[in-house]
Amino acid sequence: MPDACAVARDAAEEEAAFAHPPVAPDTTWAYGDHPDQVVDFYAPRGPEGESAPLVVVFHGGAWRAPYDRVHISPFADFLARRGFAVASVEYRRGRDIPQPRASASGTADTAAPVAGRWPETFDDVAAAMDALPEAVARLLPGADLRRTVLTGHSAGGHLALWAAARHVLPRGSAWRTEAPANLRGVVALAPLADLARAAELGVCGGAVRQLLGDTAGFAERCAQADPAQLLPTGIATVVVQGQQDIVVPPAVADAYAEAAAKAGEAVGLTLLPEVGHFPLIDPGADACAVAVEEIAQLAW
Repeated sequence: MPDACAVARDAAEEEAAFAHPPVAPDTTWAYGDHPDQVVDFYAPRGPEGESAPLVVVFHGGAWRAPYDRVHISPFADFLARRGFAVASVEYRRGRDIPQPRASASGTADTAAPVAGRWPETFDDVAAAMDALPEAVARLLPGADLRRTVLTGHSAGGHLALWAAARHVLPRGSAWRTEAPANLRGVVALAPLADLARAAELGVCGGAVRQLLGDTAGFAERCAQADPAQLLPTGIATVVVQGQQDIVVPPAVADAYAEAAAKAGEAVGLTLLPEVGHFPLIDPGADACAVAVEEIAQLAW
């Protein structure tokens, strides 16, 4: 269990990251009929007439309903103000119904809302990725699709890694593509990159078990959903991780990097000392500037 100082630091970092007012997108595009099947577009704030790399952003929040793309809009705007075209993807998350659990006293208690939906969360990410090129060409004319980088924070980092690995999904998977996506790379920020390891650690209140189902089918679903089992991808990948992160601890990133090495793939692992979970998407934090620089290194 984290000590009191670590918990207090995490709470302060979360408060700072969430203190920024939401930033409205330039336009919003629907890739499906469900209210959560939308993408917010932020046009690059650079010189007019110049093409800009496209950054596709997946927000975090343990795949749970209360956490939508609004909380990452300041980060999306931060990217746009640094000359990137940005597509911030929304997707269906867990139904907003708390999971019952027994408290230490044996009385009924409630946990966080259910994490994710199977298979809808993955259906949406796949559908958004497949439809984005046409929509970007039409709605973000300054974006250069040849310089696309995926990024995401926490559970969104998991989805970014997964979206880049669809070509190595098991044959027969509805989400599999026959060729790799046309990407410059992936920058995953404090991602749930190794679902099996995250499940062992009980990360985010057991969110992985809720996402995939704590049943006999867990292993089969992991084979389709766990980035650590979808290697090598052949796509440049960097993980940015705060060493003081108590939400998604560094052990998860380490497990993913080890799995990649065993698969013969080099994954960049940028460890930030004295940094927790939330500064990576906080435009006021130095760690966020580091994350954006990692994106720039791949995009430019």
